[in-house]
Amino acid sequence: MNGGPRERLRSERAAAASRLAGLERELGSVVESASQANTDDEHDPEGATIAYERQHVAALISQAKDSLTEIDAAIGRLEAGSYGRCARCGKPIAPERLAVRPSASTCIKCAERNRR
Repeated sequence: MNGGPRERLRSERAAAASRLAGLERELGSVVESASQANTDDEHDPEGATIAYERQHVAALISQAKDSLTEIDAAIGRLEAGSYGRCARCGKPIAPERLAVRPSASTCIKCAERNRR
């Protein structure tokens, strides 16, 4: 992906918003299909599949919303002049990390500490 951080973040945001819109449409279709099918999730063998699909899409929607929140926060850091600095230790975030994950708010060392 070419361009500076602002262009990369805008591109990431557009992709995440598009993904979210698609998932919300998909969830609407799943819910509509379930209501028209007269299924009983508890007793119908197909019901578990419908419930699973609904929960799976809902989880993906939650992830897409989280991604948008992270991207918006990165845009805020960019505008505030703190983009590219680790929110935890204050050291620069490696350009390679930002190239892969433009919304990163921590350096690799701090991100690894957060996972433990």
